[in-house]
Amino acid sequence: MSQFDVTVIGSGPGGYVAAIRCAQLGLKTAIIEKYPTMGGTCLNVGCIPSKALLDSSEHFENAKHNFASHGIIIDEPKADLARMIARKNEVVDQTTKGIQFLMDKNKITVFEGVGSFESSTQVKVTKKDGSSEIIDSKYIIIATGSKPSSLPFISLDKERVITSTEALELKEIPKHLVVIGGGVIGLELGSVYKRLGSEVTVVEFMDKIIPTMDGALSKELNKVLRKQGIKFMLSTAVQAVERNGDSVKVTAKDKKGAELVVEGDYVLVSVGRKPYTEGLGLEKAGVDLDERGRVKTNAHLQTNVSNIYAIGDVVAGAMLAHKASEEGVLVAEQLAGQKPHINYNLIPGVVYTWPEVAAVGKTEEQLKEEGVAIKVGNFPMRALGRSRASGDIDGFIKIIADEKTDEVLGVHMIGARAADMIAAAVTAMEFRASAEDISRMSHAHPTFAEAIKEAALDATGKIALHM
Repeated sequence: MSQFDVTVIGSGPGGYVAAIRCAQLGLKTAIIEKYPTMGGTCLNVGCIPSKALLDSSEHFENAKHNFASHGIIIDEPKADLARMIARKNEVVDQTTKGIQFLMDKNKITVFEGVGSFESSTQVKVTKKDGSSEIIDSKYIIIATGSKPSSLPFISLDKERVITSTEALELKEIPKHLVVIGGGVIGLELGSVYKRLGSEVTVVEFMDKIIPTMDGALSKELNKVLRKQGIKFMLSTAVQAVERNGDSVKVTAKDKKGAELVVEGDYVLVSVGRKPYTEGLGLEKAGVDLDERGRVKTNAHLQTNVSNIYAIGDVVAGAMLAHKASEEGVLVAEQLAGQKPHINYNLIPGVVYTWPEVAAVGKTEEQLKEEGVAIKVGNFPMRALGRSRASGDIDGFIKIIADEKTDEVLGVHMIGARAADMIAAAVTAMEFRASAEDISRMSHAHPTFAEAIKEAALDATGKIALHM
């Protein structure tokens, strides 16, 4: 029987990072992955492939609609979806091979197969050929991630009624893609196919898209995506999804109870994700789940069984790759006797539409609900020289600060390169910067990031320089 200090079940951005950090800290480490490639949902059928398609479709959109204004004339560019998918697969292949390289570099033993508990210290690895072996481990980290959710009355045939996984492998550009769910995944994939020529309709139960983010971001993104041609049916509850040949009919009700029908050739069900715990054999180890099927953990990500930990999408909290990675490092360093910490309030969220949406900290709605006295600074991207130079004039930066102390409590942005710029806000908030602190920092000109300085000036009560 193989024996290890730490065994990680799952090789997504939580699991593989946890394994690397454990190995770096001198712990004999194993990782179990049921698929032939490492990286989990994020690298194989999530973050990385979706961004590859987003980038490809953005290039096509620019060639078709924006290049001419820059003096670049291209006669009728055509979208080759098969080549885009092939490029996406190449990116995924390079990335997953990179994870395998890191496993080898850090001398981590990789087991390919399905991991399941035999006891609190033993994990069985069942391989494709049906054979199995037992691993004995002092500590075990559950990092099995999540899978797409659906609605109980929807039958996912994975041909015309699909999840995000199938949306990354379509053989044709849909004529009309109906997206059920106005969250991050639905909007990103809807954007891909809208750019490539699909009619796209988003059906959302809530009264706004990206409902967990600041209301101002939701309103602005709705406006921008409508301008791009995406249609929205908000406050609309889906009642049925029926396929007839190559057509799919979605029946829904609006907030007044009136029946609505929308038909397309593909329906993308994007109503969130759920933790993946099936087949883990948690009962054999005595590990408890909560009412939503997530592994229950304490503040140290330790389960009710003291030597077993859980991280990422399989536990409570935002289902974000970088949150999982932070948790993987936290557990590894704890096992090595260190005292790390995570400030969950400062884990940023990003939507990779164009313009991008990014946020960190509390929303204005949350702070008002908590009764916190705040001041808000805003600055429009169109007021920047860099935005006008690139043609990316949609969006704004919003900074929320404590009315009394001026400490920054939330930064919310929509605009070009917001996904990269949000790191500056995270850094400032980690050091508990005030709006005045940010307003007095030099920002290179001309850059998109200048809008952060200007919004901070506005939050302090001073007049923004370029407005």
